[in-house]
Amino acid sequence: MIPPEIEAEILRLYHAEHWRVGTIAAQLHVHHSTVRRVLTQSGVSAARSTVRPSIADPFLPLIHATLEKYPTLCASRLYQMVKARGYAGGPDHFRVFPSSS
Repeated sequence: MIPPEIEAEILRLYHAEHWRVGTIAAQLHVHHSTVRRVLTQSGVSAARSTVRPSIADPFLPLIHATLEKYPTLCASRLYQMVKARGYAGGPDHFRVFPSSS
């Protein structure tokens, strides 16, 4: 069990300073699960993070259509096709591309 002062500091840093769980844990020398537990007990939802859009999102229709037509197409060729159409990201993104969306 952690002291009430640490719990109060966790809540203050999270709500007033908008620090992330990992930052709070590192600064207060507690485990990140301790920070999450304190936040959960105070009523903070566990799924507060927002999902950022991917830079590949505008190219998803092209990617899906191409993979439907050529399901064995390699990631490097797919990357070249999308890059020629304006994709600014790197090729590694295509190696872990989700197969269903």
